[in-house]
Amino acid sequence: MTITATRPARVGKWTEQALRVLRERYLSRDGEQVQETPEEMCWRVAVAIAQGEGRWGKSPAVVHEIANAFYDLMVDGKFLPNSPTLMNAGKGNHLQYSACYVLPVGDSMEEIFDAVKSAAIIHKSGGGTGFAFSRLRQKDAVVTSTGGKASGPVSFLRVFNGATEAVKQGGTRRGANMDILRIDHPDILEFIECKLDGGIVNFNISVAATDAFMDALQKDTEYDLIAPHNGEVVSRLDAREVFDRIVRAAWQTGDPGMVFLDRINASPANPTPEIGLIEATNPCGEQPLLPNEACNLGSINLLLHLTDDGLDFAKIKRTISTAMRMLDNVIDINYYAVEKARNSNLRHRPVGLGIMGFQDCLHKLRVPYASQEAVEFADRSMEMVAYAAYWASTELAEERGRYASFHGSLWERGILPQDTLDILSAERGGYVELDRSSSLDWEPLRSRIKRYGMRNSNCLAIAPTATIANIVGVSASIEPTYQNLFVKSNLSGEFTVVNEYLVRDLKRAGLWDEVMIADLKYFDGNLGRIDRAPAPLRKLYATAFEVEPRWLVECAARRQKWIDQSQSLNIYMAGASGKKLDETYKLAWIRGLKTTYYLRALGATHAEKSTVKTGELNAVSAEEPKMCSIDKPDCEACQ
Repeated sequence: MTITATRPARVGKWTEQALRVLRERYLSRDGEQVQETPEEMCWRVAVAIAQGEGRWGKSPAVVHEIANAFYDLMVDGKFLPNSPTLMNAGKGNHLQYSACYVLPVGDSMEEIFDAVKSAAIIHKSGGGTGFAFSRLRQKDAVVTSTGGKASGPVSFLRVFNGATEAVKQGGTRRGANMDILRIDHPDILEFIECKLDGGIVNFNISVAATDAFMDALQKDTEYDLIAPHNGEVVSRLDAREVFDRIVRAAWQTGDPGMVFLDRINASPANPTPEIGLIEATNPCGEQPLLPNEACNLGSINLLLHLTDDGLDFAKIKRTISTAMRMLDNVIDINYYAVEKARNSNLRHRPVGLGIMGFQDCLHKLRVPYASQEAVEFADRSMEMVAYAAYWASTELAEERGRYASFHGSLWERGILPQDTLDILSAERGGYVELDRSSSLDWEPLRSRIKRYGMRNSNCLAIAPTATIANIVGVSASIEPTYQNLFVKSNLSGEFTVVNEYLVRDLKRAGLWDEVMIADLKYFDGNLGRIDRAPAPLRKLYATAFEVEPRWLVECAARRQKWIDQSQSLNIYMAGASGKKLDETYKLAWIRGLKTTYYLRALGATHAEKSTVKTGELNAVSAEEPKMCSIDKPDCEACQ
């Protein structure tokens, strides 16, 4: 089957914002001229990914049928793969389909600059990279081979940052990176504060917090700093002082985040710890990956699976069955920028299925983000998605065989993500009891895993979905609404857009008038500052900076118990003290999260946002909710 095979007649419903994004970044071009429609893009991608079916003996007719199923998912907006797949699949440009790589950085000049080279190649071909610099010896340690002294991890972080600055990702976006350093590395204090001078702009950074450090923090004691090249204890630091410096730096710059490394390696995020330990994550933190591992992402549109009676589990299972087949096929047909990543992926076959449209679902259900009802919805919706994803992986294993390193894994031993909540037992810090309830019967799934195994070592990771959420016209990922109103400009002029759910509710309340429009413009869409708005609506349409961070953490914690990997989410704080961030980081640990999240904070003056993270989180448009024009208050979307 070729790309000229008959495309299905079904067409998509694309907003003007979606069309703008597609034209600028995704649709094939000949110079400045766009050469394909959104439907043709979906068909190009569907046909390319369906080619993976041929190696399993599928006839051309069946491959065509599967391509149709892939097409329908994308053109209907039920599911989209990550941006590199949409941009590159089927173009024959030899650029990769994966979004994320983790590269090892060894303690030698050759290994360090091998990683720089690999990262440059990955960035050029459309991916992001994560690193752990924890193996590099500390500053001023003796280098035996030369008799000189080491310059330390932070000096090489600046080298990697400069290399990224010089490389464009396939002409579409600048490379995104994550650098992680263990909290027991002797240079940890320099690392924590390395972004205070503003020179490192192409990296997110996170501290890898060990159980030993978190225990010392709880007990208010010191902990050991260990030289990575020989394992010797070189000094001790006060855990509380180090944590306070993390909080201060994060408040000022948005970095560092925290990655709970021991927790990750004790969970199905690393289902085969005997093969190797996870040291780093992808740039946005949702994917802990082994060294030289890559992962392709994709997200389902949760809103399109919500009915008046709640989430349609049967529909979710159908969508995810097809979506997981797509993601598994990508592993086989992908162009890998680094050969070691190809070998690793073919052996472990990780994928990262996530969700988008969570805030839209809450609006449709008329549930405030800052509520226990939202926490419960986060729990039950993620349980359905997780069950369906793991079930689909067993179906693929039945058809194609289990992934090569399945033997001895946590999956083979019958351990699911929710089973690893025991690592937060009272004996390990006195943490509060986590919710263990479920709404589905997991025993049939356990039986299938025992019988057929899993096709994929990892299945679930919630990515930011910044641009693909714009394409399907829903709220990004699991984010709260960033703004209810904002001004946009294009070649036709300037126009104001507002949250369509808010418009509908204001109309129902008889409050949609010129005064309300003027007030919304004046207060940047912040309904909470408009006294005439009813209190229930002010709570329902609270924006990201109005939602207490604990609610984001509580929702994330309920999702996390079902997710084998992790989640990416901004934490928003406006005019709060460092104490609030201190409490939020601790709550993330207490509630069982594997990573903390990227911070967006407003200073005390509320005048401007602090530095925003690199990668797909670097544009305000990434957080734009589903919108419609209020310069045309009777537009069709608001009827």
